[in-house]
Amino acid sequence: MAYTTINKSTDYFNTKLYTGTGSELAITGVGFQPDWTWIKGRNVAYDNNVFDAVRGSTKRIMTNQTNAESTQAQMCKSFDSDGFTLGTDGGVNENNTRTYVAWNWKAGTTGSGSTTGSGTYKAYSYSVNTTAGFSIVKYKGNGTAGHTIPHHLGSAPTFRISKILSNSGDNWTVYSETLGNTKELNLNTGDAVGTTTNYWNSTSPNATNFTLGTNGIANGNDVDIISYNFAPKTGYSKFGSYVGNSSTDGSFVYLGFKPSWLLIKNSSDSSNNWHIYDNKRLGYNVDNNMLRANLNNAEQTDDDIDLLSNGFKLRRNSGAFNTGHTYIYMAFGQSIVGSNNVPANAR
Repeated sequence: MAYTTINKSTDYFNTKLYTGTGSELAITGVGFQPDWTWIKGRNVAYDNNVFDAVRGSTKRIMTNQTNAESTQAQMCKSFDSDGFTLGTDGGVNENNTRTYVAWNWKAGTTGSGSTTGSGTYKAYSYSVNTTAGFSIVKYKGNGTAGHTIPHHLGSAPTFRISKILSNSGDNWTVYSETLGNTKELNLNTGDAVGTTTNYWNSTSPNATNFTLGTNGIANGNDVDIISYNFAPKTGYSKFGSYVGNSSTDGSFVYLGFKPSWLLIKNSSDSSNNWHIYDNKRLGYNVDNNMLRANLNNAEQTDDDIDLLSNGFKLRRNSGAFNTGHTYIYMAFGQSIVGSNNVPANAR
């Protein structure tokens, strides 16, 4: 019987809904001080704005854009003990007709060091939570195949999202263990998976490091890159794949917990978006509203998916999440925990 180290998932991940005011606004009720916050407008076409504690709260990157990192003094002004404080920028805090969602992850233990492996060693800094299997690492590339970056998770990450910070026009990159170490996806596009050996050097991450090839987006010499790294945790997080069935009685994907946040991408077919669901918008089946990581579109209300006690089930025939293609996903949630932290069967 598998054990979970997570007694309460909202100690490590939580979704917060809010309405803008146009004035400085303290968002509370997250339940912890976030280290990674992803904010998206719901009823308006605004960008997916990403902030983290390693780069600094005022540094913004956008998952639907290739822009370089920028300083936005009136977006996320600070990370606070129970949430975060927003400035007056409309992208995160317009007037009271605008609604937003903020997805928040906790890392917390910080440090710095030098990279390893081939080529010139470079400085890096990090924040990590080994219990939740999440780390944020900001590193400098060295342009050399075999450059290794410590991730501090203590177990191999099976999903990674990274972005070069200093150059506009460079894609976000996604590594998924399910697809393999010669495959790469772009978070900011709907493109299908590509085959390449120079992103991850045809090497899977181990319990200590992830390995890079010579590609400039993943390992450009002396350029700053941010990497969000995830290792699965029983009863809390899972990263995998499934095959759709093109039916309204769609595929069921077992997670071992009820998902509170879910990201899905058709990996084998181009022109399909990255879909995001959570248990707060609206928070009941089948009305779990959808946003897109690679587009600025407002929230979509099609009845796509059921979020169940032990996984999720697709409820619509769509190339984005349920035709006869392979789909990858990342999911966070909460198992029903019985005695001794053993995930219990749903009742």
